[in-house]
Amino acid sequence: MPPVKRSKKPTKAEIAARTRAAGERAKAEAEERRRAAADPHLPKEIGGQSGPEPTRYGDWEKKGITSDF
Repeated sequence: MPPVKRSKKPTKAEIAARTRAAGERAKAEAEERRRAAADPHLPKEIGGQSGPEPTRYGDWEKKGITSDF
């Protein structure tokens, strides 16, 4: 059986550079997602509830009472 070739262990500087590059990519992706998810301009609702959107947390809230749907 031939000996297994092992690649050399990366230096701390190489690890730091890879980590920094990965962080920059993640930051750019997050910024792109934030821009894409920016609050689109919604038309004014006629006859709707006043105040904040009652479904903003993924459930329905009215007068302080919350219910899932």
